[in-house]
Amino acid sequence: MANGTYVFKASSIEESTGSAYPDAYQYVTKDRYVRRLTDPAHLTNYAVNLVRLAPGGQSSCRHAHSKQDEFVYMMEGELVLNTDAGRQTVTVGDCVGFPAGTGDAHHFVNETDQDASFLVIGDRSSNDTVAYPDDDMAAKLDADGKLIITHKDGSPY
Repeated sequence: MANGTYVFKASSIEESTGSAYPDAYQYVTKDRYVRRLTDPAHLTNYAVNLVRLAPGGQSSCRHAHSKQDEFVYMMEGELVLNTDAGRQTVTVGDCVGFPAGTGDAHHFVNETDQDASFLVIGDRSSNDTVAYPDDDMAAKLDADGKLIITHKDGSPY
């Protein structure tokens, strides 16, 4: 391939588990498996993750970004999307957009007995804040790209 072009198989990237959440919230993502595809492609302006949720799995705590857009493409299975408007089932081929700044918090839950997979694409805007309306968490991505998670009152974990 041309210099600066990176070709690889998603399956060659190891699945990771866990999250940057404080210990009290690690249980939320215990059945979530992520292949972070952007870094092997040497891309820096946005992130692409291939996510697999095992039965009973949850993508994250329900959250909303102030500056970062997110886009999801369902690849396998069926999930329940929970937003401020309520619950909605999404299946293979469905696309979901989460525009930044709307305050509409969201996450996915696998309520089936089969794995479900989706592709998440999001930008990497600095100084993004993340609201978690259901949990005692707040997050900020600082100008250097470091994620800082605190209690809602700003006190550290």
